[in-house]
Amino acid sequence: MRKVTGIALATSALVLLSGCKMDGRERHGQADAAAIEKQIRDIETQWMADYNAHNADAIAAHYADDAALANPGAALATDAASRKTGITQLVSDPSLKHEFAADRIQVARSGDLAYSRGHFSMETTDPATKKPKTETGTYLTVWQKQADGSWKAIEDAVIPGAPAAAPK
Repeated sequence: MRKVTGIALATSALVLLSGCKMDGRERHGQADAAAIEKQIRDIETQWMADYNAHNADAIAAHYADDAALANPGAALATDAASRKTGITQLVSDPSLKHEFAADRIQVARSGDLAYSRGHFSMETTDPATKKPKTETGTYLTVWQKQADGSWKAIEDAVIPGAPAAAPK
């Protein structure tokens, strides 16, 4: 009888605890998606400011060490040196003006992965005409929570063309 009572009490305690918020997480081990979405939006806001400040070091710091950066017309950059080379070349353009914003951010239940999909507009100098030109398109960035709790881009793809329509 004691064994049955102990099992019943333990089961009741587990049921009660499963409804409580613990350690900033909601029940069933799901991450606080709204808080993570805000963190990623804040990171992307800073990332855009880093582009517009032409700060290659700050831009590169948003990527994990083994991240991949896919820019149109450039080889896939899968190491820090190749990402930094491409970023440095881009920010050396005095005409650079970069605007982007996420239209959608999805967070994995585990809270360790997320992605942002958005639109961008970027003004650069056209190499042929030496005049400013504007390009638009969409982007998809996969984010991973790092051991120190920060978020870094692990996959970043830029897709030229008309930007996707913002969600209604």
